[in-house]
Amino acid sequence: MASNVNPTVRRRRLGQELRRLREAKGLTAEEVAERLLVSQSKISRLENGRRSISQRDVRDLCGVYEVDDHRIVDSLMQMAKDSRQQGWWHAFGDIPYSVYIGLETEAASLRTYESLLVPGLLQTPGYAEAVIPGTVPELAPDDLEKRIQVRMRRQERVNDPDRPLRLWVVLDESALRRVVGSHVIMREQLEQLVEVSKLPHVTVQVLPYDTGAHAGMSGTFSILEFDDAADSSVVYIEGVTSDLYLEKTNDVHKYTIMYEHLRAQALSAEASREFIAEAAKRHADAMS
Repeated sequence: MASNVNPTVRRRRLGQELRRLREAKGLTAEEVAERLLVSQSKISRLENGRRSISQRDVRDLCGVYEVDDHRIVDSLMQMAKDSRQQGWWHAFGDIPYSVYIGLETEAASLRTYESLLVPGLLQTPGYAEAVIPGTVPELAPDDLEKRIQVRMRRQERVNDPDRPLRLWVVLDESALRRVVGSHVIMREQLEQLVEVSKLPHVTVQVLPYDTGAHAGMSGTFSILEFDDAADSSVVYIEGVTSDLYLEKTNDVHKYTIMYEHLRAQALSAEASREFIAEAAKRHADAMS
């Protein structure tokens, strides 16, 4: 069973349950930390799923929360064990956004807004090979190859015949015009984008320049949703040195409203396909 376990999601679910137990006892994270002689930040990281949880951590916390039902304790201990398994992405070494990959792998749907580049889930190998070193210029050649492989592996979710990712992309026009790599690469990338957008579970909309000011001008973001009711939605904001994961209901609600405004301001799916096809033609014309 371990091979089917998503450690990121297990950690997240376990953290949510531990938070629920703490709050049921009326304890603060600081009070729990004092009892266990650990830092408050450790308790917070355990609860938000950003840190691996050992079975000993679970045992100690269950003791503080006075959990007497051995079935609950055993279940939490098993979740802790599962959370320490490795996902497929660990085979590629230290990937800085591995937490996100774990969430994306388990997500049922993903809504994303990109202002400058084609999203990784829809990139061609040529585009990825050009854009990754452009955004991370100090990357070693071996690490570049690993990131390209990871990016291509992530795309399996989009084409999964049994459980395809429901993907909705709002893309700024600048991502279509910026020449990443070469006009050849851009033409191939945009032509593929047109084809992928025809899939029944994929929607791509373009925000033209003449849209003017819009809700996405504060930055790119993604909203991940899950089939399991135990997994709350997550807003993901990528950073240079660290990433931000927002899970509070109010935060997710605000970004959801922002996304609805972006969808309303963007071209329709059909008009967007025509717009992207025209952009691909311009890159083709620039090659001659």
